[in-house]
Amino acid sequence: MTLQKLLGMEFPIIQAPMAGVQGSAMAVAVSNAGGLGSLPCAMLGLDAMRQELAAIRAQTTKPYNVNFFCHAPPEVDARRETVWRHALSPYFIEYGIDANAILAGPGRSPFSNAAADVLEEFKPAVVSFHFGLPAPELLERVRRSGAKILSSATTVDEALQLEARGVDAIIAQGLEAGGHRGIFLSEDLSTQVGTFALVPQIVRAVKIPVIAAGGIADAKGVAAALALGAAGVQIGTGYMLCPEATTSAVHRAALKSDAARVTALTNLFTGRPARGIVNRLMRELGPMSPAAPAFPLATAAIAPLRAKAESLGSGEFSPLWAGQKASACKEVSASLLTGELAGAL
Repeated sequence: MTLQKLLGMEFPIIQAPMAGVQGSAMAVAVSNAGGLGSLPCAMLGLDAMRQELAAIRAQTTKPYNVNFFCHAPPEVDARRETVWRHALSPYFIEYGIDANAILAGPGRSPFSNAAADVLEEFKPAVVSFHFGLPAPELLERVRRSGAKILSSATTVDEALQLEARGVDAIIAQGLEAGGHRGIFLSEDLSTQVGTFALVPQIVRAVKIPVIAAGGIADAKGVAAALALGAAGVQIGTGYMLCPEATTSAVHRAALKSDAARVTALTNLFTGRPARGIVNRLMRELGPMSPAAPAFPLATAAIAPLRAKAESLGSGEFSPLWAGQKASACKEVSASLLTGELAGAL
């Protein structure tokens, strides 16, 4: 069965869910253009999720994907939080921020029974997960709703586990991909490989469709992924300059600048490795820091610093998520871009 038939879209093009830089408008545009639009829900409360899903349902009859994180929420570690704020203290002083007024807390929520209740109201055609899969009873609720289930794998071992748990297709996330690594069986980043090395390995290892993700932003990249056995592609960074995206002004400027040529994995902004354009915070603290609290707790102390800097037109303290092919981003509509990407088919 082709990926198109499995998921119900015209082209095997999936718009990657990108929390913080897109909402329903992007998902609608891509789905109506024949791809599979996606709605990221990790940063949405239940009411906001309902509003976004209602907006999608009002504007398209095509299939769409709803995405969730599956991390285990950590306990706040007061000692680690103190160390983290000390590391950030020179920047708080520089920008006149009172560190004592910053409340510790999460910035992203994992999939839950309450979220499953919302899915049962709207019954999206596809539900995808990052950082593994939810507990068996939660996964079964999604399956009973009729949704096809996708999840990200960054290694062959992760792909085999996802297949064993009954997912319908696997997103093979290469090291080039922007945003958070989907790694979930280990914290060892030496296990992470590039997309075009990973895809054929996973294709050989599993019997279900494999979707290539990471460093693909044009029709030639789509064609290359399909030639290696991928059933489809998932593209994120390539959509970030589209007018339907909510990408901030400083993030758009970075994507259009020479700075976009240099990206790195960093845990500074959330506590978990994610690829973004290298900026001042990453250069001065080092992109990976043992001081950063566990995901997603690192976000709290960064948030006021990011907001203050962005208000002054600076992205030096912002998570400028981007893949390694950010220089291929185009300022065109999401529907036009989807059609161009499908030109390889």
